[in-house]
Amino acid sequence: MVRWQKKAGAAVAAVVLAAALAACSSSGGKQKEQSSGDSGGNVADTPRMKVAMITHSGPGDTFWDIVRRGADAAAKKDNIELQYSADPDGAAQANLVQTAIDSKVDGIAVTLNKPDAVIPNVKKAIAAGIPVTILNGGLDQWKTTGALGYFGQDERIAGQATGEKLKQLGAKKVICVIHEQGNVSLEARCQGIKDKFGNVENVNVNGTDQPGTQATLTSKLQADKTADYVVALNAGIALTAVQAAKDASSSAKIGSFDMSKEMAKTVADGTVQFAVDQQPYLQGYLAVDAIWLYRTNGDTIGGGEATLTGPAFIDKSNIAAVQKYAEAGTR
Repeated sequence: MVRWQKKAGAAVAAVVLAAALAACSSSGGKQKEQSSGDSGGNVADTPRMKVAMITHSGPGDTFWDIVRRGADAAAKKDNIELQYSADPDGAAQANLVQTAIDSKVDGIAVTLNKPDAVIPNVKKAIAAGIPVTILNGGLDQWKTTGALGYFGQDERIAGQATGEKLKQLGAKKVICVIHEQGNVSLEARCQGIKDKFGNVENVNVNGTDQPGTQATLTSKLQADKTADYVVALNAGIALTAVQAAKDASSSAKIGSFDMSKEMAKTVADGTVQFAVDQQPYLQGYLAVDAIWLYRTNGDTIGGGEATLTGPAFIDKSNIAAVQKYAEAGTR
């Protein structure tokens, strides 16, 4: 835990230092005395750029709304026009990358949760001279693309840490809810839990169908009274699992990956036992800011290794320190 948090902290320090240098360097660009909206600072006096951010989940998803807020803040600070698009289908996401290439954007930030489908077009972008950063998904594959860097957490290590946490909490059997089949990041989380905890059963649901998800989890908890913990892989599914446990008259407790305003409230009141925070705001911010740093000053972040933004456990013992940021929509 300490090692991962140090790497994430080092990444933030590197960005802050680079931005400070840019403010007084002709190569990095001065800062205009101009409002930058949500970024809370000045706007870079560097040439206007266009950066495409292409993810596998779009507006309305609590986690990705936070990622986008971070990306928007970096874009406003860096004088970047951010073009955001998303599609859960790997082939469609690859097409969005091709569209960005055809549009001759100045940079692309992309997720690799369906790596086999998306990587060929990522390589095409890089071959065309477009710098690419990877965020959130694709930790095991990003280096093969030639991308500038990776910003996210090691999902299997996060899962392993969660498995250890569950052992400490005295859990006996865990249901791990995968809300998007074929998503390598979600599969890695559940596998990591199994690595350290052992007695884990994966349940696949359609995360875009909340009533169907709730019905599936209710049925599972009614049928399996030995399951005493449900681990959801995003905040929305966790809240659905809470209701499913009530509907099933199950005593199973709920743990979750990822934070949100609603999740912070449920952790604070004990409805959800813990959340594994990977700091999505930071992922979006760094993925965009790294392109600006590279374009304006030739900087890279991470020294050729992934820049980890998590995991960190949020529970009743420390929720007060982050709840105000969750309320503001940045945690």
